[in-house]
Amino acid sequence: MSSPTPRMIARKDGAIGWMIFNNPDRLNAVSLDMWEAVPKIVADFEADPEIRVIVLTGAGGKAFVAGADISQFEAQRADPASVVTYENATTIAFETIARADRPTIAMIDGYCIGGGLGIALSCDLRFASEGSTFGIPAAKLGLAYAASGTRRLVDVVGPAYAKEIFFTARRFTHDEALSMGLINRVFAREALESETRATCATIAENAPLTVMTAKRIVDETRKAPENFDVDYCDRLIARCFASADYAEGRTAFMEKRKPVFRGK
Repeated sequence: MSSPTPRMIARKDGAIGWMIFNNPDRLNAVSLDMWEAVPKIVADFEADPEIRVIVLTGAGGKAFVAGADISQFEAQRADPASVVTYENATTIAFETIARADRPTIAMIDGYCIGGGLGIALSCDLRFASEGSTFGIPAAKLGLAYAASGTRRLVDVVGPAYAKEIFFTARRFTHDEALSMGLINRVFAREALESETRATCATIAENAPLTVMTAKRIVDETRKAPENFDVDYCDRLIARCFASADYAEGRTAFMEKRKPVFRGK
């Protein structure tokens, strides 16, 4: 598929939709056109039934995403109207990733800083190479991190680690990130893509409706108890039991063969 901007690459490869941040001269720092491209790329992947997993990564071999492109702030955040436009674009990008029906994986190789960590936190899973570094330098820039991004960080690492990340504004090693639960897995650089592909292949073999239902219900549990939508979860569960994939799963089990799921 074509991307709305050359600084974003969108590629379909079997069951994987690859979204690649392609601004390597600036360590894949995200410009306004890149933020605006994210929902369009995700929408195209979501419209394709062959795509079962979306992987986000960075070009150039040095960074996943090293934050927002601060060099653009003077021109694109110089007045209240432009600030609103920019902030809306970033919010929509984060929310689009987080709310995607497909499972999303951040494949991190190198710097994952600021807005880059926000992108990774919007994904369901985070795999990283050895030597990758993580941080949120907001306290060194005098800016405030968005409440929604703060919530995602707290959901992943808990309040104590979130405060340490914000208060110190330092960079954390892959070992530290793994120990606090900021990332799911660490691999040698040369194995990162193959291991990510292997996980994608495993997910792609499973029933898409079941995977999506699990994703939605897990996300629902993160809400305050009074906002937990039991009826919504029950509808998702009922849809799985009424699906052709459930019938296929039962038949395949009885016939001792691998099921072929269609997401229906």
